[in-house]
Amino acid sequence: MSINLDQIKAEISDVGLKATHQRIVIYDYLMKSKTHPTVDRIYDDVKNHIPSVSVATIYRVLEDFVTAGLIYKVATREGTMRYDANTAPHNHIYCTNTQDIIDYNDQELNDLIANFLSKKKIKNFKISDIKLQINGEKLDPDDSVSIN
Repeated sequence: MSINLDQIKAEISDVGLKATHQRIVIYDYLMKSKTHPTVDRIYDDVKNHIPSVSVATIYRVLEDFVTAGLIYKVATREGTMRYDANTAPHNHIYCTNTQDIIDYNDQELNDLIANFLSKKKIKNFKISDIKLQINGEKLDPDDSVSIN
């Protein structure tokens, strides 16, 4: 998805946050990333554009974005937190041997899970979102995972 500077500023402002230079650069980076980066990866890449940025600032901006609903946190099996700017309904495939996280879109699977849970009639609980993470290993770590 291609997004321009005015759209980035508008998205940040629309959720009630001030569109500061640091927020714009970090959000732009996340929107362009397909790797679900860690804080350290974001810091390493963003400091090339903002040399004075600190890790604490990265954490603070990411938490603001998560709270505002601009991005999601994605936890790995090892407990590492990764970040995803794709807020459209989707699931993840997590490769435990390479630590890759791949977006997985399957409406049939989403419908199956939603229908299953609606039949269970969970008392005193309203489901607002369902995120499935499928964990496994790449059979050949040098090849990409293909989803048919």
